[in-house]
Amino acid sequence: MPLLRFLPEATNINFVGARYYAFAIDGLLVLLSILSIAFHGFNLGIDFTGGVLLEVKSPHVIDIGQMRAQVGALSFGESQLQYFGGGECDRPANSCVLIRVQPKDSGQAAAALIKEKLGTGYNYRRAEVVGPKVSQELFRAGVWATILAVIAIAAWVAVRFEWQYGIGAVVATGHDVFVTAGLYSVFHMEFTLTSVAALLTLAGYSINDTVVVFDRIRENRRKYKRIGLGELINMSTNQMLVRTILTSAATAVSIIPLLLFGGPTLFDFTAAILFGIVVGTFSSTYVAAALLLYLPAIGGSKEEPAAASP
Repeated sequence: MPLLRFLPEATNINFVGARYYAFAIDGLLVLLSILSIAFHGFNLGIDFTGGVLLEVKSPHVIDIGQMRAQVGALSFGESQLQYFGGGECDRPANSCVLIRVQPKDSGQAAAALIKEKLGTGYNYRRAEVVGPKVSQELFRAGVWATILAVIAIAAWVAVRFEWQYGIGAVVATGHDVFVTAGLYSVFHMEFTLTSVAALLTLAGYSINDTVVVFDRIRENRRKYKRIGLGELINMSTNQMLVRTILTSAATAVSIIPLLLFGGPTLFDFTAAILFGIVVGTFSSTYVAAALLLYLPAIGGSKEEPAAASP
């Protein structure tokens, strides 16, 4: 029984001709990310700033104003309290509060003081204490882990294919990771170790689509030796378009329920993943392969790329 198809089996989209529009869109995203990071920075979580984090659950609705006054009376350097929901915290609503404080002294002592001040009747579901030295080391390690992951991916692609493909891979993958990091800055989303995990996940996801297109370009180049590079890129990208869209859509469908019903703990992570899927699919389709037009001919070929009008 034939499968119901929602997308055409064969497309003839001029991806090479539209590359300038794609470069312009990507350039705007990168510029916005640069400006936001430069002027606003990141809303660093407790993992990178140090301090104490407590998740407090009550069987009744919590008066956050009264709780804020109780915690404020302890004279910490900085304190933030906010409701959060999801799961048991919706029964009843506003029965869970996330407390973040930056004590001047010991974090363990600060956690004990908060519990003593609030008294009994609360369930402390989560308690984290991160020192300032450890938090700075974690931030540096997270940044380096992300940078080295992108470089390692590009090196693998350069060895597996040719160095020109490695350049395209590092630009496309680095762009996806950087723009997604900019999302955290633009919308002031909390940047934590989980955010670093999201960026590393996106790096792997992005290169997957890119490598699929590159592999088809290499395969077609062996079969059609007289076709110009521009026409070869269009042919290969169109052949893999349905596969790319279906893969991205299937991944997004699995992420959307977590975004909608996963609560605040998973919201930033899943929002970044979903945004990265969209950006990664766009860059793999329009940007990564098109960059080959501006590099020395792959395979040592001297053929000129086919002309393509927008």
